[in-house]
Amino acid sequence: MTNLFEAAGLEKAAPRPLADRLRPQRLADVVGQDHIVGPEGTLTRMLKAGRVPSLILWGPPGSGKTTIARLLAGETNLAFEQLSAIFSGVADLRKSFDRAKMQREQGRGVLLFIDEIHRFNRSQQDSFLPHMEDGTITLVGATTENPSFELNAALLSRATVLTLNRHDEVALDRLLERAETEMGRKLPLDADAREALKGMADGDGRAIINLAEDVFAAVPDTGAPLDREMLVKLVQRRAPLYDKSREGHYNLISALHKSVRGSDPDAALYYFCRMLDGGEDRLFLARRLVRMAVEDIGLADPQALVVTNAAKDAFDFLGSPEGELALAEAVIYLATAPKSNANYVAYKAAMRAAKEHGSLSPPKTILNAPTKLMEEEGYGSDYRYDHDEPDAFSGQNYFPDAFKKRPKYYEPPERGFEREIKKRLEYWAKLRRERQGD
Repeated sequence: MTNLFEAAGLEKAAPRPLADRLRPQRLADVVGQDHIVGPEGTLTRMLKAGRVPSLILWGPPGSGKTTIARLLAGETNLAFEQLSAIFSGVADLRKSFDRAKMQREQGRGVLLFIDEIHRFNRSQQDSFLPHMEDGTITLVGATTENPSFELNAALLSRATVLTLNRHDEVALDRLLERAETEMGRKLPLDADAREALKGMADGDGRAIINLAEDVFAAVPDTGAPLDREMLVKLVQRRAPLYDKSREGHYNLISALHKSVRGSDPDAALYYFCRMLDGGEDRLFLARRLVRMAVEDIGLADPQALVVTNAAKDAFDFLGSPEGELALAEAVIYLATAPKSNANYVAYKAAMRAAKEHGSLSPPKTILNAPTKLMEEEGYGSDYRYDHDEPDAFSGQNYFPDAFKKRPKYYEPPERGFEREIKKRLEYWAKLRRERQGD
């Protein structure tokens, strides 16, 4: 609906942000999402087939979710209705559904766009279902969070999820070129500063246009280009895309853990610093490093646990930022240490056996006999004190009598310190066979 401001012809004369002036007018003009809106894109094929289902647009900030929803409404001749889950409640949804019903009675469908749809609770998400099923609305929800975790299964089953990518360097360059065309001049940055500007945008298309607008406004047409240092002073630094309670947190800690497990100290240090830069709790990282020491290194290098605990203590003692160097040292140590999950595997196997076999009593031979009755029952009889045996090894059975075959949970690999443990176990196994007559 045209408002009085637009009707008076004042809108065109009003100042508009550069990002708004550069907003695409067609889906084909959207940058960086060719897999969705390109010639062979998913949405392009849907439009050619003449049927667009309800959609969930999942992607990082500034990837074009709102723009695609708005343009989709125009290219399908649907009335466009927009709500934000942050500022809207049940009453707002009810009004939107009522307006959509009125539009439908007049022969026109409605595209209901919900920004930050993951902010709605379960009952609010469920309220869409009947209106999606009877065709009153075509729902397009935008979210920066993984829909699998944040949206109801019933809602997801009635919608198609399209994943938008963060803008790569090529896409960011195209956006800067469009900004330069709109402004009628080159961005006043030297080559190094231009690269820095793209890094500051962190894949966010809207951010890079806003940053470029700040540079255009600060430097007159005749001004000398800014270098990297001057640019940083002008626009400051945009915080990296990282939310400690959301998917970015879990993605980075997974990348850090797997880089350590994969013995890549450079990648491990990179992800560790990404998390520091994003404001991650340093003690959370210290706890995770301790976990890596026992889960992925274990007895292949027993010092790994000592080093990680020492790094945690050093951070407690020094604080930030000096203490972070101790954590970084632990990251490098873990990544370069020999790897073994034999301890982890043995623990899991022994725990399964403990649960499966119930309350089996240990063999009476290795039990103490503090009373006369227990002595008469055979407790402690024939026990062989290992220190009195040759090689300080008796070779007697320690498993419950119900175990017909001796289980083997811990199998050290031929790596690191566990190579020596393996030799000891093989030697004791040989003595055990000899002394038990196996």
